[in-house]
Amino acid sequence: MTDPTQALSFGAAAADYDRFRPRYPEEALRWALDGQAAPARVVDLGAGTGILTRGVLALGHQVVPVEPDPGMRAQLAAATPGTTALAGSAEAVPLPDGSADAVLVGQAYHWFDRQPAHAEIARVLRPGGTFAPIWNVRDERVAWVAELTRIAHLGDNAGDVTEKYADFGPAFTPVELGGFAHTTTLTPDEVVGMLHTRSYWLTATPAEQERIDRELRELFATHPDLADRATVELPYRTLVLRSRRR
Repeated sequence: MTDPTQALSFGAAAADYDRFRPRYPEEALRWALDGQAAPARVVDLGAGTGILTRGVLALGHQVVPVEPDPGMRAQLAAATPGTTALAGSAEAVPLPDGSADAVLVGQAYHWFDRQPAHAEIARVLRPGGTFAPIWNVRDERVAWVAELTRIAHLGDNAGDVTEKYADFGPAFTPVELGGFAHTTTLTPDEVVGMLHTRSYWLTATPAEQERIDRELRELFATHPDLADRATVELPYRTLVLRSRRR
């Protein structure tokens, strides 16, 4: 289980999190939902500020967001009119047995205590329902993106997702992997703002935060792919792990 201090560090930066974090490609969400006809009842577990919730709502589904951090729930409500997140966690989902057609998780599965979370997700899903964690992962095959990761101590990468999280336990069918490429256009200041919503930066000492910001400024000023650019294309791979409730 990961550090709960980091897991609950995002509320203080909820507005910036919602502003700067990348969205999920529609094709990735459709693949994650595995052909569920709208309106399916979808639980967004660890819903954060509602980025994934809004993407699924746009496909015509019903969404029940569940989020432990009150700051994130408040931002979700402000940014997603008509939607209120339930207070809860992956290990204690405040929903009845068999009440969901699908459970999706955007950028949060690695915070879960997986064994009790899998039991709760299996309880909430109807038989045959879909479980799919989703990550937007920077494409570190691009040299400057790899350097960005090193400077800011960004821990997530494609290898972590595909190697660590490929088994959801006996209640679920074997995991399938989907991958979808996309980019987001940001100014250098917006990239820095996005990195200020990462758990490492939020829980770092002031001296470490200053070191990260200084090295980021140097990267954008000196790297040949970035220098003198008003905006940059930050490449992502959206990775989806998909399984069905037995």
